[in-house]
Amino acid sequence: MTLKRARVVGVDIPLEKKIKVSLTYVHGVGIALAKRILEDAKIDPEKRTKDLTETDIRNLGAVIERDYKVEGELRQINFRNIKRLKDIRCYRGLRHKLGLPVRGQRTRTNAVTRKGRNIAVGGLKRKLEKT
Repeated sequence: MTLKRARVVGVDIPLEKKIKVSLTYVHGVGIALAKRILEDAKIDPEKRTKDLTETDIRNLGAVIERDYKVEGELRQINFRNIKRLKDIRCYRGLRHKLGLPVRGQRTRTNAVTRKGRNIAVGGLKRKLEKT
């Protein structure tokens, strides 16, 4: 019996990929953790997701729910940790609040991802000429 769709902890995972790769579509699960989860659930990591049974999928979901923090719960924990840093007004919290790099990277160049693109300031040449 092949599955039409596979849903694990509220996330649709791809059917055509191997289950160890499909599990990485869940927030907080990488390849190493996926292998550990499959070992706990006693499922072959080389199987394709579409070849699993409904029981396997349910078992997988149960193992993840019981032993690991993923998806919404993990997002909430990360959000609360950042909020705590902002509330105590530590250096890292202020960097988060200002949208600047938090871990000591330079900002003179190469911080476009955090800072955003520069906005061109027009009209400076004319002001200088008038004075």
